[in-house]
Amino acid sequence: MSNETNNKEGVSRRNFLSLASWGAAILASIPVVGGSLRMMKPTVHYEESTKFKIGTTENFPIGTIRKLDDQKVFILSDDEGLYAISAVCTHLGCIVFKTELGFQCPCHGSRYNERGKVIAGPAPRALPWFEITQDVNGTIIVDASKEVPQGTKYKFV
Repeated sequence: MSNETNNKEGVSRRNFLSLASWGAAILASIPVVGGSLRMMKPTVHYEESTKFKIGTTENFPIGTIRKLDDQKVFILSDDEGLYAISAVCTHLGCIVFKTELGFQCPCHGSRYNERGKVIAGPAPRALPWFEITQDVNGTIIVDASKEVPQGTKYKFV
């Protein structure tokens, strides 16, 4: 008799609560499943490495001044050692070029001395110097993400 009553009324209270709880469970699991699927695809933004190899010490005899256009850096060598100076002007980011007295920016005329110190122009600060290391194979590595004080030179064997 009660079955007949339930059929006449449509969905029983028990069935309604059962369906509602299943629906709530499914709705609650959507963010969990979505988050899990999102974690399967990494959100990595690839950038160029700030470390790069420049060869061995034999490539940079004393008196060498070499501009690495791809890396935007000058590698210089003198009797005190090897050092790397940024080729990016500290004013607006133009690429400086080497002159007899140091470096000069072609965009707004900032001039730097041989050590990268500002001697004229709108540049607010000196050209940064970068850390240089040597790996076990003797390859010289420049790390453009690590600035070192001006005048820091590296001697390698």
